[in-house]
Amino acid sequence: MDIFSFVFMSSRLFLFYFVFSDAAVKISQSQSLSDGTNLVSKNGGFVLGFFSTGNSTNRYLGIWYNNIPVRTVVWVANWRNPIRDSSGVLMLNSSGSLVLLSQNKTIAWSASSTKEVGSPVFELLDSGNLVLREKNEENPGSYLWQSFDYPSDTWLPGMKLGWDLRTGLERRLTAWKSPDDPSPGELSCGIELNNYPEIVAKNGSKKFGRTGPWNGVGFSGATGVKANQIYHFNFVSNNDEVYIIYHMIKNSAITRAVLNQTTYLFERDIWVEADKKWIAYISIPKDKCDSYNLCGAYGNCIIGESPICQCLEGFKPKSTERWNPDNWAKGCVRTTELSCEDKDKIGFVKFVGLKLPDTTYSWVNKSMNLNECRVKCLNNCSCMAYSNSDIRDGGNGCVIWYGDLIDIIQVAANGQDLYIRMPASEKVNQEDVKDKQKMKVIVVVAIAIAVVFGVLLIAYCICERKTLREKMKNKRMIDQNIDGQNEDLELPLFSLATIAMATNKFSSNNKLGEGGFGLVYKGILEDGQETAVKRLSRNSRQGLSEFKNEVMSIAKLQHRNLVRLLGYCIEGEENMLIYEYMPNGSLDSYIFDQMRSNILGWCMRFNIICGIARGLLYLHEDSRLRIIHRDLKASNILLDSKMNPKISDFGMARSFGGDQTEGNTNRVVGTYGYMAPEYAIDGLFSVKSDVFSFGILLLEIICGKKNRGSFHPEYSLNLVGHAWKSWKEGRTLELIDTCLKDSCILPELERCLHISFLCLQQHHEDRPNMSFVVMMLHSESSLQEPKEPGFYVGKKSPSSSKNQSSSTNEITITLVDGR
Repeated sequence: MDIFSFVFMSSRLFLFYFVFSDAAVKISQSQSLSDGTNLVSKNGGFVLGFFSTGNSTNRYLGIWYNNIPVRTVVWVANWRNPIRDSSGVLMLNSSGSLVLLSQNKTIAWSASSTKEVGSPVFELLDSGNLVLREKNEENPGSYLWQSFDYPSDTWLPGMKLGWDLRTGLERRLTAWKSPDDPSPGELSCGIELNNYPEIVAKNGSKKFGRTGPWNGVGFSGATGVKANQIYHFNFVSNNDEVYIIYHMIKNSAITRAVLNQTTYLFERDIWVEADKKWIAYISIPKDKCDSYNLCGAYGNCIIGESPICQCLEGFKPKSTERWNPDNWAKGCVRTTELSCEDKDKIGFVKFVGLKLPDTTYSWVNKSMNLNECRVKCLNNCSCMAYSNSDIRDGGNGCVIWYGDLIDIIQVAANGQDLYIRMPASEKVNQEDVKDKQKMKVIVVVAIAIAVVFGVLLIAYCICERKTLREKMKNKRMIDQNIDGQNEDLELPLFSLATIAMATNKFSSNNKLGEGGFGLVYKGILEDGQETAVKRLSRNSRQGLSEFKNEVMSIAKLQHRNLVRLLGYCIEGEENMLIYEYMPNGSLDSYIFDQMRSNILGWCMRFNIICGIARGLLYLHEDSRLRIIHRDLKASNILLDSKMNPKISDFGMARSFGGDQTEGNTNRVVGTYGYMAPEYAIDGLFSVKSDVFSFGILLLEIICGKKNRGSFHPEYSLNLVGHAWKSWKEGRTLELIDTCLKDSCILPELERCLHISFLCLQQHHEDRPNMSFVVMMLHSESSLQEPKEPGFYVGKKSPSSSKNQSSSTNEITITLVDGR
């Protein structure tokens, strides 16, 4: 071998070694990571690669500790979608997205940047955080995407647990189903966005446990969280973010926090190198008192007492039966009722060393002192307790609680002072004598009024007898129809007493909203489940037939993007539907609100669009009966705790069997601005009517504006007309909601705008069905050119009406003889 050949081969070997070594730290668009190769962090602490669990052949892309002999996985990418063989490849595609491909190039998992990407690389950091960043980015903390924003079951040092309020991103732990199944289980843990935030663990939608709120030093009454020399917590709550994070004091120590579905524990583990094993440093729940709301309202859980559930001083067991574990959840009631009107007879009793109550119904002011807090609470009859929101420097800030106080624990350490509203000691004051004299006069007058009222009541009853008989007949028909199918539907019938107790007697503090049908209240059932109670008013436009229709329609439906009906109540004059509770309310409260719209970045809006589309597809093609919603609009899209959309309000829905896809009616129902032309004008409705409504909704999500309005000084253009005119003139960017300018993926947004016009075609046969809409949303294939949309208003407005805009009120309407 001559010297030139030797030098050439040595150079090739050196180049190969250099590329391989660099790939062990970061990977660019020209490289990939396949099953059997690993990506190692710079300090060698963590490794990214493919793994299997137990005896399963499923392959997952994950991150685990590199130097610990017991493979301990801390993050999984494709936990919802395992790869069935060893064909997995992780790479950066042409658009700069991180994609995991399986056999036949199927995408098993992907991660995209919300910003435009130039020369991306992905890298595994020494913290165990997988990041996507620009190759030449000088700021080490600037990422296009990071795995720490999407945790699995493990909380690592430096990882935020909580919310980014600017984008609506929630970082929440979710347990594995089992040690051999990394797919998401029912147990999850995250920060509840109450006025006084706290960490809450849930089993499904039911609260399982909570830490208590952060009081400046730690979590109020969290018995399992203690000061140590290994790590420390920081809690941040401002207009941009709410999160808890922990950092290592001793960098040589290795610790993690894990949510375990099998043991139902949140564990803090520390690696002991000498023994080559993990040891549990802290486990929550620590004892029975850590179980959520074990002792009910005004019950105090005290370990060491017998029984452990005790009523607070001034309260007694609500149940008249023997006070035992079966009755603890019923809680306690006051021994002496409060009188709201007479503040002189009201005071506050100080309770020491408590884990503060559930903060769902709380209010906070960080600048008030404790005395100002007391006055604030005293002047509000619904305020039941107050305390300092921060216990540092002797205490500052004010937090007050409305309604019943639940999940209270007496703790030996980390407890706080809580001031609970109580009646003052029973003393006869000088006014009592005068009051008794006045009472005699009042009684005589009351008897006279009662006689007159009784005569009037008898007359009223005679007049209303026929109407009442007819109402009861209708109600019996509904009861029979619903109860006749209740066995198949497995839909509970709740008593009025149960719902009244759940909603605190329909307290105004529990009110979530209202519409033409009546009011919606938040309720908490005896088992702790949160609900939304839709209470029909007696003069509701949604009558008994619509009530029955909603019960019978939605009870048969099961889909992640449809709100779930938990039961119903028909008793006396009351008609109520009980739904799962959606903590983030309705979509319209975000996209049409100048402040809250900033929470919904483009990625979140696109996820909402796709979720609504999947829900409609299920209604139209995949459910047992073909359902046409007929009132799809932004206010009927509810958002769960993770901002996932759920279609609600099926009072106007129509169902068909077999291959029937359309019908007609002489009773047009729906909302102006969302109705398809053929439906509003001729009373003809079909699945394509819902497609038209979806097109309007899609346009509103993109633009952040309601369809019903005037958007041009010279032309009477609604949002559809304005968007169509701008799109045809190449002025798409002018349509986009201003808060999306920095977060939108422009090609994806423009594609959604194009799809909306296809859904808004004048003739229903020109509109795509929802299966095609879903396909268009998730593909990059070319789209056909739309024709001019329906309800395109483009006539020149008279000068006298230039400054007039149409109403933007959006209420569900009913038109009889609409054709």
